[in-house]
Amino acid sequence: MLTVSGLYIYPVKSLGGFEVDRGQVTATGLEHDRRWMLVDANNQFISQREIAAMALLQVSLLQSGLLVTHKQNQSTVAVPFEPQGGPPVTVQVWGDSCKALPVSAEADEWFSDMLSTRCRLVYMPDNSKRRVDTRYAFNKEITSFSDGFPFLLLGQASLDDLNSRLAEPLPFSRFRPNIVFTGGQPYQEDVMEHFTINGISFFGVKLCARCVITTINQQTAAKAKEPLKTLSGYRMRNNRIYFGQNLLHSGEGFIATGDAVSIVKLKS
Repeated sequence: MLTVSGLYIYPVKSLGGFEVDRGQVTATGLEHDRRWMLVDANNQFISQREIAAMALLQVSLLQSGLLVTHKQNQSTVAVPFEPQGGPPVTVQVWGDSCKALPVSAEADEWFSDMLSTRCRLVYMPDNSKRRVDTRYAFNKEITSFSDGFPFLLLGQASLDDLNSRLAEPLPFSRFRPNIVFTGGQPYQEDVMEHFTINGISFFGVKLCARCVITTINQQTAAKAKEPLKTLSGYRMRNNRIYFGQNLLHSGEGFIATGDAVSIVKLKS
């Protein structure tokens, strides 16, 4: 039996996320997931790939919005749910352009100071629709500021298998999944083509190619060679290292830890 064992939300793209016991599934993924993003002077997204220190910024949820805390100096900034930074701007996420709202001058100043680079915080409103890659879409699905898909699935058995090969085990925060499940075999997520959680259908459409963010310690922002060095020995295909499965979904509602993951169809 497969069971949801962890749900994770990352409100600001590439900053620290948090675990929840219950999450609302919306059209773009879990509620609040990657609805905010930092952009440079050209309105191009920035991530830990360019600025590893983004790992040191931890997000928590308040009734009025977000609270972002620097893990080392404990400086904080409040991010309201309602942006106050002016008219919409066009921002870039990989090859996509979409509309976003500047959050506030205060947030821009704080993030620029914490990261020692000029940047702005933007928010994706509900009327900004960013389509997923048409090669994988079923029904014109949309996503937020994620790299490309509304959900990332990872099995506990897969992380356990990887950690058994490493000198020092790594936490899930290195891989930024949204849904973690227990039960089954290592890398079972690879073949889960269609499954349901609490009546909501999820579809495994693309294995997740991993980047250097997995090598960044999320507590210190220090870089290393693992886990990509080890993963490359047994999880590489066509010069890409895969760990986890990207998901599309059909339906909205709530999912929670302890919910059953019911397999409808496995990939042949």
